[in-house]
Amino acid sequence: MSFKLTILGCNSAVPSLERHPTAQLLNANERFFLIDCGEGTQVRLREYQLNFQRINHIFISHLHGDHYFGLIGLICSMHLLGRNKDLHIYAHQELKAIIDLQLSASNTELNYPLFFHPISEDIDQVLYEDEKISISNMILNHTINCSGFIFKEKKSKRKIIKDKIEKLNIPFDKYNGIKEGADWIADSGVIIKNNEITIKNTPVHSYAFCTDTLYNEALIEKIKGIDLLYHEATFKKDLADRAKQTGHSTTSEAATIAKKSSVKNLLIGHFSKRYKNLDELLLESKDVFKNTYLAKSGLVLDFNNLSS
Repeated sequence: MSFKLTILGCNSAVPSLERHPTAQLLNANERFFLIDCGEGTQVRLREYQLNFQRINHIFISHLHGDHYFGLIGLICSMHLLGRNKDLHIYAHQELKAIIDLQLSASNTELNYPLFFHPISEDIDQVLYEDEKISISNMILNHTINCSGFIFKEKKSKRKIIKDKIEKLNIPFDKYNGIKEGADWIADSGVIIKNNEITIKNTPVHSYAFCTDTLYNEALIEKIKGIDLLYHEATFKKDLADRAKQTGHSTTSEAATIAKKSSVKNLLIGHFSKRYKNLDELLLESKDVFKNTYLAKSGLVLDFNNLSS
């Protein structure tokens, strides 16, 4: 099953032609979750041939413009292109008033239901959950209320070995219990162990999105062992004081969080416009945490191919 992350934008506050403001699209088994929606996000979705009408859930970390200025444009384009299915937005409460004002000012009545789910300012909680995935927020330490997000697939049931199941004449109504791990007792009384008639399903994946924040060791236990951690690295380590003044992290700080959390892979992003050569930031992070990737617009990371 697919579990892929596409980077739509990786820059900090000021966009450039090559590096756009923060936005990411997570494909969790053909369900699409948009994470932040900086200016130009819908253009990037078109550029990378990603159908934005398939997005049903949007998560906005905080209300600095580079993380949500593209949202009203995306909402309206969905409307103009005839969307009729629900859209769910998870963000801090103030964003609802902003969206309502923008729609009211343009006399726009959406064709589709728009549901707003406020994120708590001071507690971590599950924001969305179904039988396949759980998505929760985590409080970050920025200059305004800011949340990261953790996406965790749920453990998959085992796959039955069809020819063996059929040979044993196991009734269909027993399949679900066997997928859950039950053994089978044959008519002869012989116990058929579960691992003889099933195989493991595809491994589950996890992703943590940790945008604008100061170095914060409170995150370590929350993201322990995550498959991929995205952590902002706005500045190189020589600008640690600037990072503290602006509520951001350095390359080495992001890598230190990854190392202390025992995550499997690190993706750094939210780069200051001052840096022309991003490889310098990558090298600094790799000095602390080897399995580090550099966020670039258009980058696609397949979790099945990441280090485990």
